[in-house]
Parts: sequence; structure tokens; C-alpha cells
Amino acid sequence: MTDDTHARIDALVKANPVVLFMKGSPLFPQCGFSSRAIAILNHLEVEFESVDVLQDQGIRQGIKAYSDWPTIPQLYVDGEFLGGSDIMMEMYESGELKQVLDAQKAAG
Repeated sequence: MTDDTHARIDALVKANPVVLFMKGSPLFPQCGFSSRAIAILNHLEVEFESVDVLQDQGIRQGIKAYSDWPTIPQLYVDGEFLGGSDIMMEMYESGELKQVLDAQKAAG
């Protein structure tokens, strides 16, 4: 990953309280895992920024190196990597994701 790509990803993560790196857009997710991530965030009524990795190969590869996580989607809250679709689902089912997002909303 180039320093420029790392800086762009870092800026996106730090500038947005909740950001989802995904395939496609919230209205048209391009994979089932991204679709599930959007469904979870929408159900929790969270405002979030989305980044379509299919539009930028540098970001698509760079985000994997940035988080040291091999798959997309990737959710960041307050600059911290929470996980991908499976982890989001586990956190959602346990109530932990709502707690993290509620705490972020209260702080923001």
C-alpha cells in the first residue's frame, strides 16, 4: 500500500464517526456480506459514511493492509476497526454493537 493510499484511508476513518468500507453502495450493495452489514446498520438507525471499494482499487487493497483484515466489508467506529460482516452480526445479536454505536452517538 502506498503512503498516499494509507493517508486517504486514515483520513476517512478519522473524519467519520462511523464508516463502512463495502462493495457497492448502501442502496446497491454488490455482495451479500456488504448487504448484511448495511441491513444491520440501518436496523440500528445509525448514520454512517460508506466507501465503495469497487470504485478504487487502491482503497480496495489498501483497506485490507490498513486493518490487517482480509475481507470486506469493514466497519470503523470512532477510528477503531470493529470487524467485518460476521463480527458485526455477532455483536448485533449480543447487543454489543448497539452499545458501541449508542456510546459513539452520545459522545458525538
